Amino acid sequence: MNLISKNIRYLRKQKGKTQETFSKDLGIKRSQLGSYEEGRANPNYETLLKVSEMFDISVDDILTTDLSDQKSKRKDVSGKNLRVLAITTNKNEKENIELVPEKAAAGYTKGYSDPEYINELPKFNIPFLPQGTYRAFEITGDSMLPLEPGSIVVGAYVENWQQIKDGQTYIIISKNEGIVYKRVYNKIKSDGTLVLRSDNSVYAPYNMPVEEILEVWKATLQIQKINDNSDVSIDQLVNIVKDLRSEVDKLKSKS
Repeated sequence: MNLISKNIRYLRKQKGKTQETFSKDLGIKRSQLGSYEEGRANPNYETLLKVSEMFDISVDDILTTDLSDQKSKRKDVSGKNLRVLAITTNKNEKENIELVPEKAAAGYTKGYSDPEYINELPKFNIPFLPQGTYRAFEITGDSMLPLEPGSIVVGAYVENWQQIKDGQTYIIISKNEGIVYKRVYNKIKSDGTLVLRSDNSVYAPYNMPVEEILEVWKATLQIQKINDNSDVSIDQLVNIVKDLRSEVDKLKSKS
């Protein structure tokens, strides 16, 4: 196995992709990808360019650098360094929205990059969301009141952490704190941290170094928890759907 084949195989696995799905992404046959990974043939420049754009690395790095060795040597201040993003798709090849309930939150920091773990999570779809990669998280605690504990926040995947916007809400997945939902202020360029602020003033803001961060998801929809002691009426369900559509319309108007 030569360096190019080793790198292509490594990059595919970082995406959590099979040869079948990765070859489709590249617009080539599965047999071609197999020959590249086994070192029986070398990809043309067009294919190398697609790979470089997909992972935001240079073609030269693919050709000359052992990427599996470099990963551990780079400090990732942007969040773009070869992170694994495991996803699932429905029968129409559309990405699902995986739900991380409270009981699964502790295991998510270890399983977030494992396709098998992600495949076991509950899944749903919101057809009127813009195309993208989304994940839903059950919120715990009272730090973001008036959002009630048990509510669901749907987040859009943030590939480049440098693009995090001050004062907006994000789900942060970190090594030590697990899953937190906060209002974020971006200090990556100045000191390599994010400032996390709660909407509940009882909780003090704090800084989180980017080295601690595993994933970032921008909050796009909130599904508020309904009081467990009351029956859910048809009118309430209709209002929930209307609220979701309103949130999506706001999202579209900002994009």
